[in-house]
Amino acid sequence: MTRPLTVADLSALKGKRQFLTMHVDSPSEAAAASEAGIEMFTCEVGENLRKIRAAAPNTFIQAAHAQGTVHDESSAIREGFRALELGASCVYFAGSLRLVEAMAKEGIPVSGHVGLVPRWATWTNYRAVGKTPEEAVSVFRKVKDYEQAGAWAVEMEIVPVSIAEWITRSTPLITLGMGCGSVCDAQYLFSCDVLGTGTGRMPRHGKQYADLASEEARLQQIRVDAFRNFADDVRSGGYPDHRHEVHVDEDVLESARKLIRSA
Repeated sequence: MTRPLTVADLSALKGKRQFLTMHVDSPSEAAAASEAGIEMFTCEVGENLRKIRAAAPNTFIQAAHAQGTVHDESSAIREGFRALELGASCVYFAGSLRLVEAMAKEGIPVSGHVGLVPRWATWTNYRAVGKTPEEAVSVFRKVKDYEQAGAWAVEMEIVPVSIAEWITRSTPLITLGMGCGSVCDAQYLFSCDVLGTGTGRMPRHGKQYADLASEEARLQQIRVDAFRNFADDVRSGGYPDHRHEVHVDEDVLESARKLIRSA
């Protein structure tokens, strides 16, 4: 597609085919993911968002605010529009439904989060959410609450497959599935897991497709070696030599000195 993807474009895919979304950390990752056919990115709001948009002008971008940035209706609307101005296609927000509604009423596309929500994991621990009937109903109702608040999509994280499928079929919202099998409207992973650059334990739902950490360590050692060789070369007198220098005839220097003396 030669224009940016929209909420309407992705919403039209519901029930037809699953699309791909990736949390990216840099413009280079964004450019690579876009070239590979990833339709949607998630990243944080800030200058990096502007750079990611420049690197992937036609990809749908979901932007997340730093925790605490949005705390009331006024800040939600202000920061929501700021995200759009920086290049976001929609705003990810896992906080109060009241603030989701405030942004949605102003026409800001908002996506929510159900299941395991890392920002609020102190209440659940890091585990699958929805393994009991009561929890499954709680996840279902939270999705319905997002519907009522005006959200267009919801990230569904570490929810049992059958529950995720039931909810996906029961809501007009786009479900962005992470650790929910293949039943949601989109398949979502983090670039650090895909590229092998993460520093923590690989989550159960993650899958590594490259070992960029080892490659980056190799490149870093090349940088260190090059800088060390430069330092050694300077200290030993090997750099610079005549090939790196500019010279003038002696009479030019003498004329310059005379001009200074006569000034």
